[in-house]
Amino acid sequence: MNLRFVEAFYWVASLKSISRAAEKLFLTQSAMSSRIAKLEEELGVLLLDRSDKQFKLTAAGARFLMHANKLLELQRDAKAEMGSGESAAISLRIGAIESVLHSWLIPWLEQLRLEQPCLELELTVETTPILNDQIQRGTVDLAFAVLPSSADGVRNQALTPMDMAFVGHPERHAKKKYRLEDLADLELLTFQKGSQPNLTLLDLFRQHRLQPKKVHAISSISAMVQLVQGGFGVALLPVAAVERLSGFASLRILPCDVAVQSLPIHASYRADPTSNLLETVVQSALMFAEGAYHAPKKSMKGKP
Repeated sequence: MNLRFVEAFYWVASLKSISRAAEKLFLTQSAMSSRIAKLEEELGVLLLDRSDKQFKLTAAGARFLMHANKLLELQRDAKAEMGSGESAAISLRIGAIESVLHSWLIPWLEQLRLEQPCLELELTVETTPILNDQIQRGTVDLAFAVLPSSADGVRNQALTPMDMAFVGHPERHAKKKYRLEDLADLELLTFQKGSQPNLTLLDLFRQHRLQPKKVHAISSISAMVQLVQGGFGVALLPVAAVERLSGFASLRILPCDVAVQSLPIHASYRADPTSNLLETVVQSALMFAEGAYHAPKKSMKGKP
């Protein structure tokens, strides 16, 4: 039995699409269809129900999926035990939200390049809903987002949450301590509407029966930092991102009498019986993020 055909079937079944599986394995759609047809011919059964436009496995296909998973895991374990190494470049598609990008993602990728020299990285920066959709569709292999993915066959691991703080210009926002009422009178900047930080900010003021003067929705941390630097307002940002950006921007974390909820971060990735690479990469990210969180912090103007 040709295990390349088995792998093709596994990804078609997992991603519920021949076209998505073809993209995952860097094949044409016709080549992918051909592999499935040849596997069906060898097994003597139909694996895909082609009578309906909606993707569906046949009863035989559902049974064979379990065997496919075991066969690919056996191949993986045999290669590992016999010392078979991958010398060719391995593509890894990573997606992340802005908060992760501007905090620990870049230095982690630099470390990952040393740990896994065969990796070819594709990086995309998007919002959590888009990243979770991409994980479900199989267009990214690993996503760092606020919410875990709920797609079938996707594993989720929680990373260290990111502390959030109100950030202002050190000369325009120089109070020793700010009450939430003080901040409500200022123009506030946060991420796009519907995002976790945006909802957190609105809920914080709602819980204290306050109505902010203005809340501007900005999708870019860099844009928010430049607006704060220009005196436009006060931004709710991840502390780790602020510390990395503080080298080129005039920023001050504003001490506040009310704690802001931390931003949860999850790593989501689809189980792959052909390789332990993603598990290894995720563990590397978990350890790096934890280390970055507990690393000595930079000195910032006005930081409590």
